[in-house]
Amino acid sequence: MLKRKSNVYGKMQETSSTTSRDQEEIDCEMRPGGMLVQKRSDKTDYLAPNVRLRVTFGALRYEISVNSQASFGEVKKLLTVETGLQAGEQKLIFRGKERENVEYLDRCGVKDRSKVVLMEDPSSIERRFIEMRRNAKIQSALRAISDVSFELDKLADQVSALEESISKGVKVAEVQITTLIEMLMRQAIKLDNITAEGEASAIKSLQGKRVQKCVETLDVLKIRNAKVKPVVVTTKWEIFEFNPPPTTTVPQWEFFD
Repeated sequence: MLKRKSNVYGKMQETSSTTSRDQEEIDCEMRPGGMLVQKRSDKTDYLAPNVRLRVTFGALRYEISVNSQASFGEVKKLLTVETGLQAGEQKLIFRGKERENVEYLDRCGVKDRSKVVLMEDPSSIERRFIEMRRNAKIQSALRAISDVSFELDKLADQVSALEESISKGVKVAEVQITTLIEMLMRQAIKLDNITAEGEASAIKSLQGKRVQKCVETLDVLKIRNAKVKPVVVTTKWEIFEFNPPPTTTVPQWEFFD
């Protein structure tokens, strides 16, 4: 009985010590906005005052007002409005040390008019550079596709004019059709040489379909044009009789001495 009793007490003591260790490991809490911050051990009922932070970002200077018990993650949200940098792109340095989002200002010794250094995360700079290059390529591709589209507009008008003539039974020179096909194929080659992605890729595909449609139309017109019989125009000449004008009598002049 004594041994069993000691075992029960031992289990209870072990459970109690495990619970106390778990409580010591829990040092974070969830704010209403969904941000995980360092948990405070002391609960205060008074309203903490605001402090003014002097933030330097390269050659730029900012001054923001924030609650003294706010976290550095909340400071980053305020700086997003000022700088345009997202919270994940920011690094805040205070007293020579980068501060985590979950750390509180007052716990780190931040006072009124304390200086905080803002730096942009190098990885975000690289991502922005890659995005800028990607956008530049897209814009260049869009300009090239626009030039091809302008030429296709003019060639499509010529195809429509030929189709209208052949539909009316007028035979056109075959060289006109073959020349148009060659010009369209040149534009197709230009499209193939354009490297496009995203929106530019969709526009490029659309222009490629325009070229294909025009070439197919000309192939059909070539067959229809071969079946058109040329119209022979004959002219009937009317012969008129030529009647010379009546001769006039020259008056005889009488000379007197």
